[in-house]
Amino acid sequence: MHEVKTEADKQAFIEVALDIYKNDPNWIRPLDKDINEVFDAEKNKFIKRGGEYARWLLMDDRGKSLGRVAAFVNKQYKNEQPTGGIGFFECINDQAGANLIFDTCRQWLQERGMEAMDGPINFGERDKWWGLVTDGFYAPLYGMNYNPPYYVQLFENYGFKIYFNQVCFALKVKNRLQEKFYQRHAVIAQDAGYKAVMIQKSQIEKFAKDFTYIYNKAWAGHGGGKSLEERTVQKMFKTMKPVMDEHLTWFVYYKEEPIAMWVNLPDLNQFFKYMDGQFGLLKKLQFFLLQKFGKCSRFVGLVFGIIPEYQGTGVDAYMIVEGANVIQAQAKYDDYEMQWIGDFNPKMINIAENLGTHRSRILSTYRYLFDREKEFKRHPML
Repeated sequence: MHEVKTEADKQAFIEVALDIYKNDPNWIRPLDKDINEVFDAEKNKFIKRGGEYARWLLMDDRGKSLGRVAAFVNKQYKNEQPTGGIGFFECINDQAGANLIFDTCRQWLQERGMEAMDGPINFGERDKWWGLVTDGFYAPLYGMNYNPPYYVQLFENYGFKIYFNQVCFALKVKNRLQEKFYQRHAVIAQDAGYKAVMIQKSQIEKFAKDFTYIYNKAWAGHGGGKSLEERTVQKMFKTMKPVMDEHLTWFVYYKEEPIAMWVNLPDLNQFFKYMDGQFGLLKKLQFFLLQKFGKCSRFVGLVFGIIPEYQGTGVDAYMIVEGANVIQAQAKYDDYEMQWIGDFNPKMINIAENLGTHRSRILSTYRYLFDREKEFKRHPML
């Protein structure tokens, strides 16, 4: 195993994937900058907060790269035992090579006091590069991991076990929602205090503030969730602003209090698949032209949340119908796919299934306990 140190090593870390996927038509090359920024202390707040990482290349006797991996200690990642992460794993179909990769990560993490490792995960938030595809091996959404089916055997033969499954849901945009949604919508709509509002880019700061309020009331403290700082959300919304379609993101207010949100974006991978991993000036121009004149047939659900006081009241149906009335009338998109929901969150899975969706793909977060005699426990249910 060769540790990544030089600029040439960093480039090889990116390019090893080109050989792995050269005959796979479903693979979409991630933007190089998106991967490099994970390991940039100026870009990744988890490094600033004391996180550590290392990267390696698996090489043959001639110096050809056959695989790669990163291991990291994220001090914000709380678990039953000290648990490190591994991610950005790529490997030829060779168990001995994969075992060497995993052994290297295990040793490095043990030296830093870790007692388990999860993978493949991100050195950051769960919204990107999280989980191994175990079902649904087709073109990934932007920021989503993709891998050949044989990776499942590489992980499981080493001894990794599924810690939780990440379920994605999809539907055809043109399909009429189930009748119960319209019935619940009608009840809520009778109360003039409720208002559904489509996001407006001209008021992006206001909506970022409202997002923070809803998110922190709905999610903080649940299943290890933590509060978001408004400045973090403001930065996130400003980053998303150029690629937003205003018709896709909705908020609900009751007597002006923000109580629910449904945040969606066009599937940017339908544009980035033409970028070949690059995003310099010319590629940015190409992206702008594709975005303006090209066809994006799928949009992606990022976040859906309702503050506790209004959960179970029908507000979810009210918001979805209000949004669907606009989105379906546009007839701009053919497909909708939701980012993953953990199988430890049956309430959100129930909401997704009640939309009339089907399970489109499953990714899995694996865990390996260094003490092989210790009882393995799956992610606790919410």
